[in-house]
Amino acid sequence: MDTNTELKQKIKQLMVENLMLQVTAEEIGDDQPLFGPESLGLDSVDALQLVVALDKNFGLKIPDQAAAKSILGSVSSMATAVEKHQAAQ
Repeated sequence: MDTNTELKQKIKQLMVENLMLQVTAEEIGDDQPLFGPESLGLDSVDALQLVVALDKNFGLKIPDQAAAKSILGSVSSMATAVEKHQAAQ
């Protein structure tokens, strides 16, 4: 399993643990939108919890709402942001 796949799995697990989702990690699609129509149906409280979880688990700081909007779009976008952050360390 490549590191990106492992990372996505960790992020999904984080989401399930932190957001009390009614789905399992396996049911969350890598590119499934997290907010808005046709999405997992997350809300602003979930977004805040995700921001905290990404910081706590990966040291990824999300500076503002615009960054949050692009980073928290999907599991794939979060994994990409974490990888970029880790590469910059």
